[in-house]
Amino acid sequence: MLQRSASLGRPTAIELEVIRASLGGIVQEMQNSLFRTGFSTIIRESQDASCALLDANAAVIAQHVVLPLHIGAFPACTQAVLRAFSGDIAPGDAFLINDPYEGGSPHAPDMAVITPLFFDDALVAFCASIAHKGDIGGPVPGSCSGQAREVFNEGLQLPPVRYQRNYLPFGDVERIIAANSRTPELVLGDIRGQLGSARLGERRLATLLEKFGLAKCVAAFDELGGIAERRMRAIIKTWKDGVFEAERYVDDDGVELSKPVRIHVRVEKAGDAIRFDFTASADQTRGPANIRPPLVQAACAYALISLVDPNIFITSGILRSFTVETRPSSVLNPRYPAPVNTYNPTVHAVVDAIFAALGQVVPERSRADGCGSRSIILGGRGTNTGSSYVQYEIVGGGAGARSTRDGASGTTVNQSNAKIAPVEIIESEFPTRLLAFELIRDSGGAGKFRGGLGIRRKYLNLTEARFSIRSTKHVIPAEGYADGLPGRTGDIRINPDGDGWKRLPSRYADYPLKAGDVFELETPGGGGYGDPLTRDPVSVLADVREGYVSVEAAGRDYGVVLVAGPKGPSLDEEATQRLRAARSKAGAA
Repeated sequence: MLQRSASLGRPTAIELEVIRASLGGIVQEMQNSLFRTGFSTIIRESQDASCALLDANAAVIAQHVVLPLHIGAFPACTQAVLRAFSGDIAPGDAFLINDPYEGGSPHAPDMAVITPLFFDDALVAFCASIAHKGDIGGPVPGSCSGQAREVFNEGLQLPPVRYQRNYLPFGDVERIIAANSRTPELVLGDIRGQLGSARLGERRLATLLEKFGLAKCVAAFDELGGIAERRMRAIIKTWKDGVFEAERYVDDDGVELSKPVRIHVRVEKAGDAIRFDFTASADQTRGPANIRPPLVQAACAYALISLVDPNIFITSGILRSFTVETRPSSVLNPRYPAPVNTYNPTVHAVVDAIFAALGQVVPERSRADGCGSRSIILGGRGTNTGSSYVQYEIVGGGAGARSTRDGASGTTVNQSNAKIAPVEIIESEFPTRLLAFELIRDSGGAGKFRGGLGIRRKYLNLTEARFSIRSTKHVIPAEGYADGLPGRTGDIRINPDGDGWKRLPSRYADYPLKAGDVFELETPGGGGYGDPLTRDPVSVLADVREGYVSVEAAGRDYGVVLVAGPKGPSLDEEATQRLRAARSKAGAA
């Protein structure tokens, strides 16, 4: 491992900026390579992956942020490699890891590929990526069972293993992975794409080292981390001191369906120091709602970055600007082998709680809750080929409104940043047909600024399949902020237009679908911000004309009276003023 030295050469300010921009360009190029060589729709369409460069001590020196949670996962996974192979790492090596406990993968389908970079015979850095795999075994297609009771129900678990030595693959590793996947060609193709992006990163980083020299580059890595930490602390210092608390709830853990899962945060702010205390959160759950501490740390980093500087250069220096405490055997620090695979709803609750607490500190950056995240997974055999398939889709909803603008509609929110797969791709690659893909009127929470609208996606299934979902906010809605109203909850129904329709819980695994069955997903809307009676009536009228808000909701939620006309609804200003005055008087009483 490369040793630090006070005598290392230091880059000039201009050289530091060139190195910073070069590091950012390298991870961006790695990311582009990964998306273009991805075999699965999860990688090349939804882009559920991130790339990063880390120093010899496993600190992030640059990350292309598609998925913000990976700022905590990359160091934990790389530290696991260093623990397992310290003293036995050489040029041409490559390592795999997806173990959430021994490493930092959010769940087992998120597999990390990590390669070392040597320069002048010294280990200088690591090139890494984390990418979701469509299926790594387990009892259900997609490896994300909402009823898992332990990690052994969640597919193949890989501790740090050597994938290549001297640039030559270990075929046994690939055979083991292939034997544990329903879609081995796609999984191995994606892993090889990750490896290719890492090798590309090695070449680009080696060129940078040759240009500026080892000493200057290593000093720049340290300085960039220090700049990020100082930037964070300088802004945090301007915030008011105090203790601020908030909590949010997850619908359930997938096993105990009538028991919401509490996430509580206590934020202690003094000077440039900020501490996040989650010890009052719920005990670890029986079902797969648990998350590991690296994700809690990443969620805190994400929230702070959003409030301080969304354009800050991403390094592990950000992680040094705050501290986190979790309680062992809790939902945010579970004991092995507690299940973790449907982790995302819990992370969203953590993020929403943090924003609710910090909204008391930085009110100009406060916001309402968003829709959370969800995935739908179908598995079976194709109608034409007869081969196994896994259709894995990530679907967004409505973002929470902010203090200055409406929430975005039909989007991913918070730390989830993957894309919704295009209809053309889904229908051309899987035995399903999209019957509807639209925004849901009146699903955004009412407020001075309206919450974003949720999405309706309705599918016709063409063959026998096994269906799973991991979602949230089907029971507990996205909360509004500052008197804003909550968003509409989500829903998932099987054959919704028939007499024997069935509603599934927000986490469910392995529902059998027949050819001709229809399933309909409605995603939650975002919460509203501010008193709905203070929303500009012209904006309400525009929402009605756009189909975002109904005429009935305009009167009921916003106190805006609209009248029908030959060219559509128009605003009755006098009636609106009277109605709002009466509502305000009744509210005051």
